[in-house]
Amino acid sequence: MSRLGVFVLGLLWLTLTQAQPALQASVDRTRVEAGETLELTLESQDVTQFGKPDLRALEGDFEVRGTRQLNSLRTLDGETRASTRWIVTLLPKRSGSLQIPALQLGQSRSEPIELQVVQADPNRPDSASQVFIETSLDSPEVYVQAQAVLTVRIYHSVSLYDDSSLSPLRLDEVKVEPLGESRTYEKDINGVRHGVIETRYALYPQRSGPLQLPPLTFTATAADSGQQPGNSGRQVQVSSLPLSLQVRPIPAAWPAGLTWLPARSLTLEERWNPDPSQQPTQIGDSLTRSITLRAEGLSSTQLPPLPATEAPGLRRYPDQPLLRNEINERGMTANREEREALVPTRSGHLQLPALEVTWWNTLEDHLEHSSLPARGLQVDDNPALSSDTPAADGAGGSSLLWPWQLATLILALTTLLGFGLWWRARSQPAVLRTAQSGPSPRTLLDDLKRACQANDPHATRQALDAWARQQPETLAEMAARFVPLSDALDGLNGALYSESGQNWHGDELWRAIGSIPPVQPAVAPGGDSGNLPPLYPK
Repeated sequence: MSRLGVFVLGLLWLTLTQAQPALQASVDRTRVEAGETLELTLESQDVTQFGKPDLRALEGDFEVRGTRQLNSLRTLDGETRASTRWIVTLLPKRSGSLQIPALQLGQSRSEPIELQVVQADPNRPDSASQVFIETSLDSPEVYVQAQAVLTVRIYHSVSLYDDSSLSPLRLDEVKVEPLGESRTYEKDINGVRHGVIETRYALYPQRSGPLQLPPLTFTATAADSGQQPGNSGRQVQVSSLPLSLQVRPIPAAWPAGLTWLPARSLTLEERWNPDPSQQPTQIGDSLTRSITLRAEGLSSTQLPPLPATEAPGLRRYPDQPLLRNEINERGMTANREEREALVPTRSGHLQLPALEVTWWNTLEDHLEHSSLPARGLQVDDNPALSSDTPAADGAGGSSLLWPWQLATLILALTTLLGFGLWWRARSQPAVLRTAQSGPSPRTLLDDLKRACQANDPHATRQALDAWARQQPETLAEMAARFVPLSDALDGLNGALYSESGQNWHGDELWRAIGSIPPVQPAVAPGGDSGNLPPLYPK
């Protein structure tokens, strides 16, 4: 077989392999202690697959404690999707770096997952204690307002009733955020199987200096193994040991006047709709720019507002920021998304400035800057917003030829229709002639008044464009020489282009329309310099 044939077959095999539906694999945590169980979740959205995944590849490093299957239907963007999940409880057989290998379901394969299995804490109470509690911090010291993760684990080798409770965590000058719901798993300690209830908190100290974390108390009702039916069990109450956390002040290298941002990582992302690099932009087009600030180790309320996009020839209509928090194994990750509608008001090249956020890298302990580079926008003229365009001559661009052809065809059809109606009217009895070629200026002005009084921005814009086409000037020319009209049009555009919408009132625009000063006529040499008659006689 030739090399070309081998290459084509290889490319075809790669395409078919990538086209196969993926088997998604995830675990509830990637760092466990020796003797702890973890949950592996396998998910498939391929409804043609039957059976269950082949778990034999796990037998080398893991003991499969149990498997359960869940079927679900989800609706996303109007499309209903079926999925099947298998939740597998695993117990690692050894400590160190382990890998959950790729698993097979039909033609689909999952991706491998790396795990770290560490030795148990030798200071932990032994299995003789049927219920005990331990607390730990992910770091012995943090910067002020930075994140410290507190983990609380409750171990029990006896069954517990549903009345268990943990004392609340109250700390002065510390912001406390729970990191999701409590999770449960199992752990073997000296050959005795214990159930584990794990709860995590994100702590954000608001002042520097030593911080003492008080003991936490767990209260529950335990069922003894030899308990007789009807007995109420025995009360159990255990407390953790106190912890100490050192809180460091803001470093001297931090620039004065900037919002203090201590994070493990920080990124900036930018999205456009529509993307100006993929399609041309004209005057009056609305471009939605979305900027997302993502910081690991912070809460979304700690993220500062992003600098506004200010550029000559560009009007900005911001939306309300979207704040959300993501919870993962390392704690909390904050997201702040700011969206704005940008409307070009002139043609040519517009330059958007660069955007920069200064933050402190708590992992590497130094100052960093994350930025989005400056961006240029090329804006073309918008024929719909300019004055009436004369018919193009033979030297006109070929790109504008088809609109004129379409307009000519429509004109010819309407002319034929009018001629037919006229021919039919000749044979009818004489009637009062009330028809006119189009709406009068007074009618258009009345339509505009009603739309303004109804506070309807879309109807007002349509009525305004129809009225402006009857005037000797374009709307842009009238706004250029009359400031109140320009300000009123800015308010109307803000209501039209803002994604969140605005409560617009049309009285300001209507007053501006009624106050437009007349055009000063040019006085011809030796001609009459008298005033022109009013545009709309009373």
